[in-house]
Amino acid sequence: MPSLFKQGDIMMGGIFPVFNKEISSTSTFKSEPPGVKCAGFDLRAFRWTQVMIFAIEEINKDPALLPNISLGYRILNSCASPTNTLRAALALASGPEEIELNSPCPPAISALIAESGSSQSLAVAGTLGPFQVPIVSYFSTCACLSDKAKYPTFLRTIPSDYFQAKALAALVKRFGWQWIGAIQSDNDYGRNGILAFTEEVKKLGVCIAFVGTILRTYTEDKILDVVEIIKQSSVKVILAFVPEGDFYPLMKEIVKQNITGIQWIASEAWITASRPSTPEIYQAFGGALGFVVQKMAIPNLKQFLTGISPYTDPSAAFVRDFWEIMVGCRPVLPGEDTGTEATTEKCTGYETLMNSRDMFFNVTHLRVSYNVYKAVYAIAHALHQLVFCKPVGEKTVRSCLNTSEIQPKEVTDQLHRVNFRNQFGDDVFFDVNGDPPASYDIINWQLIDGQVQHVTLGHFSSAANSEYKLSIREEEIVWRTGSMVPTSVCSNVCPAGTRKAQIKGKPTCCFDCIPCADGTIANSTGAADCTPCTQEYWSNERKDECIPKTIEFLTYHEPMGITITVVSLLGASLSLATMMVFIRFRQTPVVKASNTELSCFLLFALFLCFLCPLTFIGRPTVWTCMLRHTAFGVTFALCISCVLGKTIVVVTAFKTTFPGSKFAGKFGLAQQRIIVFSCTLIQIVTCVLWLKLNPPFPDMVFRYSNKKIVLECNTGSDVAFYAVFGYIGILAIICLVLAFLARKLPDNFNEAKFITFSMLIFCAVWITFIPAYVSSPGKFTVAVEIFAILSSAFGLLISIFAPKCYIILIKPEKNIKKHVMGKNMNHNL
Repeated sequence: MPSLFKQGDIMMGGIFPVFNKEISSTSTFKSEPPGVKCAGFDLRAFRWTQVMIFAIEEINKDPALLPNISLGYRILNSCASPTNTLRAALALASGPEEIELNSPCPPAISALIAESGSSQSLAVAGTLGPFQVPIVSYFSTCACLSDKAKYPTFLRTIPSDYFQAKALAALVKRFGWQWIGAIQSDNDYGRNGILAFTEEVKKLGVCIAFVGTILRTYTEDKILDVVEIIKQSSVKVILAFVPEGDFYPLMKEIVKQNITGIQWIASEAWITASRPSTPEIYQAFGGALGFVVQKMAIPNLKQFLTGISPYTDPSAAFVRDFWEIMVGCRPVLPGEDTGTEATTEKCTGYETLMNSRDMFFNVTHLRVSYNVYKAVYAIAHALHQLVFCKPVGEKTVRSCLNTSEIQPKEVTDQLHRVNFRNQFGDDVFFDVNGDPPASYDIINWQLIDGQVQHVTLGHFSSAANSEYKLSIREEEIVWRTGSMVPTSVCSNVCPAGTRKAQIKGKPTCCFDCIPCADGTIANSTGAADCTPCTQEYWSNERKDECIPKTIEFLTYHEPMGITITVVSLLGASLSLATMMVFIRFRQTPVVKASNTELSCFLLFALFLCFLCPLTFIGRPTVWTCMLRHTAFGVTFALCISCVLGKTIVVVTAFKTTFPGSKFAGKFGLAQQRIIVFSCTLIQIVTCVLWLKLNPPFPDMVFRYSNKKIVLECNTGSDVAFYAVFGYIGILAIICLVLAFLARKLPDNFNEAKFITFSMLIFCAVWITFIPAYVSSPGKFTVAVEIFAILSSAFGLLISIFAPKCYIILIKPEKNIKKHVMGKNMNHNL
């Protein structure tokens, strides 16, 4: 295999994808297989080889590092192929082809710097690991290579994709991208990278719309399939986790089909690659963002690179291809047949690279090259520690190990313990997984003076406690969509007042926005569920805030309250006025015939009944709740007791008109008072027990309306409530029966008729009240009860006292004994 070679006391191997595509050939098994043929000379990879040589020569000149010991190298090409990489690795590890019979057979190399691709590194690490050959990679980032059980001798100077996945996820989180596509290379690097990234962004609720797979050896049809996926998707942000060699064919096709408006996120494998960094590719990929390892400028490297010449070492591999690309002519070496080179211009031998402005010689922004540089120095420090048993810089008296005694396993063990600060101030060491500390620069593709520039706009670094720090100058980013941060969502964020409703068969990022139900709210955008309001609150119309429910109770200020108050006061005034009339005309026959004392008691009771509704108006309190039904019960019991007394008086008076009646003189004032007092006392005792055992109390009722809180008085004890009402009903029925029996007495002024009529009104009102009370909602329940109180009170007042007041005030000529007792008198005569 062609190689860059230099003999040394200790040999170091290197494998680089100087050519990035292997030309496949079919073996016929009839002859010896041909050698590997590769195409696509990669200037970037060739520079990596030169940085390795430069670092080795720099170490050989350093009196402090490996003094009096020369490092040698042998560098082979991998063609970016795992099989060819393995072939190169075995060639490096197998030792020289010709060995003297009596000489020991040490390993050909003490350490190997390889490889750029993760798939290639997996092949090498899996094969050479059992032989304890240390492998230090400069560009293989697959997190799978951190598995020390499988790859115990693998180390690297570039951070693992585990950290890059975290960095990419932090970037996605920073700009709020929820719906993104992914492109992966069909190898371990791409598959593991996208897998790690997917696991990270799933924690953030980000969805991967599609994953396109590509490889540099894919046919054009497969490339077009991926392009079609991109065109049909609604994503505006796509992550490409692919090496530059795999991605470049797809990039050209995307530019060809003029697919623009997509914000590309790049892995470190292509974001700083020189081949795609052209104005043509920029048309579709301008504004790309990605992470790369830190950059560094290596002193004296440019001078070393410009000194490369095919005439210095004609046998050096790859140099003639490099010269042809950089200079544009084919160097003709002494003794070479020039007849076969007619297709290429011949060099004159006077060409030089000193004045070249090619990016190849720009050594101020070295990233992967710097990783190669650190890899060489890490191996050198490990070798120094083995040979001299002293760290670099400490005075060494003598060596403690002969260079020929160095075994690969010892180098591997020492590499794990390497920890030094290089000339640039960077600490070089490896953790238990063989990984360096994670530190990335954020790169943005910008077009400056007609050239694509990789502008550093931020930094990402990890810490030992799994935390990270992302700093980025957002205002300086050039986006593909302009100056505004691009958005990429499958569904727009649900506004406040709505919740997400997952669309069946779609990823979690695709959803509908459903308004919150009544009584629930979503006070932030993008809510997954609506939050129920507490019992005393209700949702507003926008469903984004819980507002206090409307407090409802019968107030003095509303029309209904004003009307009830006026009617109550009117009834109370009429009762007092009627009482005054009866007191004023108490000596007249009509008043005497009506039993003055019982009439006054009845009018006083009606006065109290008319005032009862006032306790039902206003915000319920403990005292008003206890007063409402007890005052109503006692006053109406007093009222009906008085009516009962009057009814008994009428019946007794009728009985006394018959000769020999035993009722005469047995129902006087004392008996009347006892009836009124005893009947009222029963109600008073019932109310006292009610208030003592389970009194009414103010309560908030939510069942009538979702938007209202009705303040009402809870009866406390339903048994006591119905007992009070039932007792009044019993008294009323007794009055009605007695009055009905005495309705046809022969008096001109028969009070039994009026009592009967009043009791009919009273019973009709309260019988109607029961269903109306049960079915009325909220404050109307109170209004119905008040209406029943006022109606029954007015029924009693008007039915019993209106005819008498009419005679007293309007027809005084009829207010004589003869007229009042006319029928009875005639009968007696």
